[in-house]
Amino acid sequence: MTARAFIEFRDVSKTYDGRMLAVAGLSCSVERGEFLTFLGPSGSGKTTALMMLAGFEQPSAGDIRLNGRSLENVPPHRRNMGVVFQNYALFPHMSVAENVAFALRVRHVAAATVRERVHQALALVRLEGYEDRRPSQLSGGQQQRVALARALVFGPDLILMDEPLGALDKQLREQLQVEIKQIQRHLGVTVVYVTHDQSEALTLSDRIALFADGSIQQIGTPEELYEAPASAFVAQFIGQNNRIDGVVDRVEGEHCVIRLPDGAAVRAKRQEIAASAGTRVCAWVRPEHLQLGATTLANSLDCRVQEVVYQGDHLRVRLALPFGAELVAKCSRSQSACLPRGASATVAFAAENCMAFDENAGEAR
Repeated sequence: MTARAFIEFRDVSKTYDGRMLAVAGLSCSVERGEFLTFLGPSGSGKTTALMMLAGFEQPSAGDIRLNGRSLENVPPHRRNMGVVFQNYALFPHMSVAENVAFALRVRHVAAATVRERVHQALALVRLEGYEDRRPSQLSGGQQQRVALARALVFGPDLILMDEPLGALDKQLREQLQVEIKQIQRHLGVTVVYVTHDQSEALTLSDRIALFADGSIQQIGTPEELYEAPASAFVAQFIGQNNRIDGVVDRVEGEHCVIRLPDGAAVRAKRQEIAASAGTRVCAWVRPEHLQLGATTLANSLDCRVQEVVYQGDHLRVRLALPFGAELVAKCSRSQSACLPRGASATVAFAAENCMAFDENAGEAR
């Protein structure tokens, strides 16, 4: 017998005006203890889906279930979910301890238990000694830790996070990503997390649901979305990628040979494209899979060096193909001396690292 999912979206849709769907037929599940991220561009429906799960918005159609129970008539305060927002939503007139204790006091928890739980929650987010400070006396990162402690203090079934690190600088954001994941693993709590930052999603998630146009384009582990994108939209949204347009010259089993505008050919893996010659396709290959000067790989293209950018542990090399398309390669620093701007070069990549999609698959589906 298959175990029941902890959270289920069953064909859930949401419209605000009766015409446009902010969320369209959403169906997915979340396992207990899982860290699932709703990822997507602005307006893709990810936050609306989270707000319906929290109870702040009601579905126009479909059902959301928690541990097998429909949430249709359950108000937000009875769903036993902790929520963390981007703007922290702390009470400015309350101390740190009072903010964290608020969720317990409205539940009429005994004073001694409140003190113990507040101490434990602040220790978990490394804010011991800050109990008496006001939010205005804290940094942005510290305020977000308080918000996280407040969401955790009452032992919720589920933590919902809506762009919680969006207002922080890059270094602090990366630090808190690590801390959030450590806390989630330590407690074993289920997390549904919303972000538009694909790097953040790759770092934190057990699985990622990539949204566009109100629906999930692909759901899977970070590795699955990065290494085996289901569409060109996923390929271009997750991580850096290079697009090469052409026409299928011939099909060879799971691969196809693509003829480029200048007559050169590229061998690629077929991904949801018609198995016939003449199909217009787009091929995708990631910067780290491009090798300059290699001659033993299936694909080799002449190019010209446009720009070399030093990025610490690697070089970012921008290359121009003869027919005008550009590629970006990620190279080791040792190659810097032999890559002057304007120099002719050869870029090579394996067929297994090049994925071909139908030309129209670049749009979200």
